[in-house]
Amino acid sequence: MTAQSTVPAAGPGSETAGNSRRWLILAVIGVAQLVITLDLSVMNLALPSAQHALGFSDAGRQWVVTAYALSFGSLLLFCGRLADLIGRKVTFLAGLAGFAAASAVGGASVSFAMLVTARACQGAFAALLAPAALSLLTTTFTDPKQRGTAFGVFGAVAASGAGLGLLIGGALTSYLSWRWCLYVNLVFAGTAMIGAALLLGGQHRAPGARLDAPGVAAVSGGMFCLVYGFSNAASRGWHAQSTWGFLAAGAVLLAVFAAWQTRAAHPLLPLRIILDRNRAGAYLALLVNGAGLFGISLFLIYYTQTTLGYSAIISGVAMLPVVVVSGAMANVGNIPLMRRLGPKPLISIGLLCNTAGMAWLTRIGVHSGYASALLGPLLVIGIGMGLVFAMAPNTGTFGVVPRDAGVASATVQVGPQLGGSIGTALLNTIAATAATGYLASHLRGRPAPQLAQLAAVHGYTTVFWWCAGIFAVGTVICGTLLRAGPLTRPVGTSARQPSRQATAARS
Repeated sequence: MTAQSTVPAAGPGSETAGNSRRWLILAVIGVAQLVITLDLSVMNLALPSAQHALGFSDAGRQWVVTAYALSFGSLLLFCGRLADLIGRKVTFLAGLAGFAAASAVGGASVSFAMLVTARACQGAFAALLAPAALSLLTTTFTDPKQRGTAFGVFGAVAASGAGLGLLIGGALTSYLSWRWCLYVNLVFAGTAMIGAALLLGGQHRAPGARLDAPGVAAVSGGMFCLVYGFSNAASRGWHAQSTWGFLAAGAVLLAVFAAWQTRAAHPLLPLRIILDRNRAGAYLALLVNGAGLFGISLFLIYYTQTTLGYSAIISGVAMLPVVVVSGAMANVGNIPLMRRLGPKPLISIGLLCNTAGMAWLTRIGVHSGYASALLGPLLVIGIGMGLVFAMAPNTGTFGVVPRDAGVASATVQVGPQLGGSIGTALLNTIAATAATGYLASHLRGRPAPQLAQLAAVHGYTTVFWWCAGIFAVGTVICGTLLRAGPLTRPVGTSARQPSRQATAARS
């Protein structure tokens, strides 16, 4: 018997694992995941057009992004537990319907306040949708080979979604309107809703499950304060009272949450989930990837558009190597390699590739060519992103009992979200400081436009060095945490036990 055969079967899996509907369910889950990952980047290219149409300030542009991040990050664990409590089909459909409605309102916005409110609602419903989608995948596919294929597809979507978002956002903004960057979600969400309604069977609440209300309050408040604090640092600086005050409050609340989880009768995040070394390493890898990925998804777009003069659509096309290679590597890693090698070498190699790719990007200049300076690093980073985004969700949900599938899936999503918030604040500050320092030290009669471009590129290359360092440190820590060898079930657990638990706790 292979090690991965012991992943719990539950909920939809108990009804669909024996028939071809599970592959259709995989397609539905993939479309739902695409909705979430697209929206993390598709609005980036639409912001200038939205700002012109609605007349809000440059400071307001950040709030269009921050509003989504605040609600998404702060509600993830709560919504993950809801999926365990009330059923994954209900939360999945509610998340899709709410996300589509919020997208429609955002696309029809006539004011800045309306757009920001819609973005906050999108984040809240994404927090409901994301863990439900991953937990459905976890509990539907239990056979080792099928699980590898399913997580390969899921990882490909997760790894390439941000790049696709840039491509789609550039096309929609260039040829239609910024509003279609929001309206496009209705197409994907509507398709997934129809598929879920037809394919997912009835589900029931897990017996004996309770909601940890104090835990929800502490972790939601803590995540809100951290995301807000890091977002505030990006616009107002690290010394602002509103920055360090919220960061301190977030740290205190999360410490309270951690202490409470050791005492709570029905903890929101059971320690058995995060104390497993493989799962802990996977969560950390996703956090590191989220922080470092910001250097690609934003600063490389800045570079191609403001320095090289690419249009929005060409900037999106320039990211296609990351999209294609990451999707291919996600499937190669999860299907033939994961069961043989386990997550440790694959996640480590993925983070090392990201390190190398970011270091390679530091060679860019004001007049660099795409083929000579960008294509190679993007291919290497595509390999790294594909391996990490495929291996880590699989590892982070492996071996959890069915009643914890939702909250374990939410924990997988917390890493990229929190990492992205940290990356936004840290790397923005680093880029601005590096560019300002370059200007101050090179004012020697050079033309202002030329000097400004050189300073901007210096800021970008400094950020890429920092991203390389983040990935390098992550490689060491995650490589230490993760166990060598394929994933294995706990000693003394029978192969059939999880299935009996799944039948009793149909999710």
